[in-house]
Amino acid sequence: MISPKSRLILHTLNDFVYFCAMNATVKTILLTVLTLSVFAIALVELSGISNTALFNKFGIGDPSHQHELPPNDAAARDEKMKSMPKTTIEVKETKFDFGKMKEGDKVSHAWIVKNVGQNPLFISNIQVSCGCTAPTFPKEPILPGQEGEVILEFNSAGKPGNVQKNALIMANADNAPFSIGFTAQVEKK
Repeated sequence: MISPKSRLILHTLNDFVYFCAMNATVKTILLTVLTLSVFAIALVELSGISNTALFNKFGIGDPSHQHELPPNDAAARDEKMKSMPKTTIEVKETKFDFGKMKEGDKVSHAWIVKNVGQNPLFISNIQVSCGCTAPTFPKEPILPGQEGEVILEFNSAGKPGNVQKNALIMANADNAPFSIGFTAQVEKK
């Protein structure tokens, strides 16, 4: 199936050939170019390249067919993690105390995650125990000997009292899932 744009271009070229007064040699050249163009368009349309490779290379076409791994696609990240060789996570401070705060306050803390193994560390996800906690983590692998940050943001709205929350770092580590967490004393409004 030829796309509407391609059909319009072919129709315009065809009209141009018929309505122009020119000699036979020019018409033969134009018809040859037109035939080769139709053949090239047919190959592109039939192969599916027009919806995938051309977008990735030139930024044209349908962007929904990109081949890159979406950073927030948990299932794809999990599959990638499972296919990678194991390494080891080190987090010196696994628990953090936010202390006293007022209900409705938002606070965050960064945990330093170090890759102490021999292979790149790929964090696929951070599983949190409550919707009041929003994680942020490196989307790219952490190389051996390098560090990355896992940030947990806590929204204390509707959470008065003593709060204890945990999060699991899901990664290609022999000691994963790795638990980190925090406590807080949330004073009611």
